[in-house]
Amino acid sequence: MKPVAIVTGASSGIGMAIAKRLGASGHHVVLVARRADALATLASSMASAEVLAADLASEEGVAAVAARIERGADVVINCAGFGQAGVFADLDIARESDVLQVNVVAVVQLTHAALRAMRPSRRGVVVNVASLAAFQPCPYLATYGATKAFLTSFGCALDHEMKGTGVRVVTLCPGYTRSGFQEANGVPADHLPSMAWQTVDEVAETTMAAIGAPRAIVIPGWMNWLSSLVVGFVPTWMAAAVSARTVGIPKSAN
Repeated sequence: MKPVAIVTGASSGIGMAIAKRLGASGHHVVLVARRADALATLASSMASAEVLAADLASEEGVAAVAARIERGADVVINCAGFGQAGVFADLDIARESDVLQVNVVAVVQLTHAALRAMRPSRRGVVVNVASLAAFQPCPYLATYGATKAFLTSFGCALDHEMKGTGVRVVTLCPGYTRSGFQEANGVPADHLPSMAWQTVDEVAETTMAAIGAPRAIVIPGWMNWLSSLVVGFVPTWMAAAVSARTVGIPKSAN
């Protein structure tokens, strides 16, 4: 029987790249996202896959994915997530609430389901996809950055709790990745040099290595790793100012 991997956010970007890698490595992959048509297209190109269309901004969607996890999963990749760029006071608060639901609440609930399902068999890996944004305040992406900081703290705590059980929790913190995230979420990015970027395949390759390595936090790319260290040595206000310039100030904030 093939090992089962469940991947949220599998219809595009990093989630799709990870799903393809898992499929190629011999997993039966459960593809989760809102767009059933995109998932069906992806599934048709894989040796063993199933489609689970679910909106993780809804209680029903999260419950459906949790139920599938409870049926059995060797790997769970919580990759679904989004944000909206701009001055927080000017943003749609309902949309910001959805950011919290998808990036935090859904991940907490699905991680809980995964750990409870995996612990009796004493094996399994949960990978929660955070971001390099977790390591400093992120003006103009304030809610998004805060959700990723939550995931990083949450994941490290859980990985410690799971020591000795055979189950691991990995927090993946990619930096700027050519995944379509910036375009979809209104994040300016054309000011960044090419060396600041990674491809989704590079991040997926790092993820596959992380599944088999005993590390609680994984940061793809040496530049991103170095950035995460440097930010710890500067005052928070300075880190926020640098982050604002790195993100790129949306036109509405000028």
